[in-house]
Amino acid sequence: MRRALGGKVAMYVVLSLGAVAFLFPFYYMVIGSLQTDVDSTPAGAFPNPANLTVENYVVINARINLLRGLVNSGIFAGGVILGTVVFGVLAGYALAVLQWRGRGAVFSLALLVQVIPFQLLMIPLYVMIARDYGLSDSYLGMILPFFISSTAVVIFRQYFMQLPRELFDAARIDGAGEFRLLWNVALPLVRPALLTVVLLTFIGPWNEFLWPFLITKEASMQPLAVSLANFISNIAASTSNPFGAMMAGAVVLAAPAVALFLVFQRYFTSNDLGSGVKG
Repeated sequence: MRRALGGKVAMYVVLSLGAVAFLFPFYYMVIGSLQTDVDSTPAGAFPNPANLTVENYVVINARINLLRGLVNSGIFAGGVILGTVVFGVLAGYALAVLQWRGRGAVFSLALLVQVIPFQLLMIPLYVMIARDYGLSDSYLGMILPFFISSTAVVIFRQYFMQLPRELFDAARIDGAGEFRLLWNVALPLVRPALLTVVLLTFIGPWNEFLWPFLITKEASMQPLAVSLANFISNIAASTSNPFGAMMAGAVVLAAPAVALFLVFQRYFTSNDLGSGVKG
């Protein structure tokens, strides 16, 4: 009993220390964004309340329009999520449930695509989208290269493969078509995969810098990550508190991703498959 209690206490101590180490950079970022005078020493993590202000947020918003950047980032991330989920579900279902010639080869290609770095394709994509299609400085031009994700296809395929074949056979006997099977039978049982793909997909375009930087020249079209990088390289030096303004922009950029994860993190560990099959 005593040994088990000691082990549990040790585990909680280690986990608590890990959580503090993980969360401290976020805490320091928030505190830094609120400081009137920058304190780069360790004592800066525990500032005098009289040294705290929201002026840094006002300053950076006046320079780069945080709301507009958030809207652009949201449209970019939302478009990528829509394409990733729709095509990932359809392709994953086809690779897992339907029987057709060449299915294994297509799945192997989906795995192979994941080892090709996006940077290798960036220049040809830029030439095709900006010059051939004329989609520079547009949301569609930002979204198209990320519209289909092979990672999402693989994730959905693996989840669909776990579903009992008897569910689909019984629904087909009742006269259900494949789209009805997908919507009414398969999707409700893979909600953890759906939410996982949405969260993982959101992080990529939300923090993406290089491609939106290449494809957008108009400041009004740039996502917040690009606007913040431009602020750091071109404008920050002219502000009275560049460190505080940069931290304020970083907080605004990180806040939606952190909030989304906190709201939906329980779905990473939940699994409705067993209860769905039993029902």
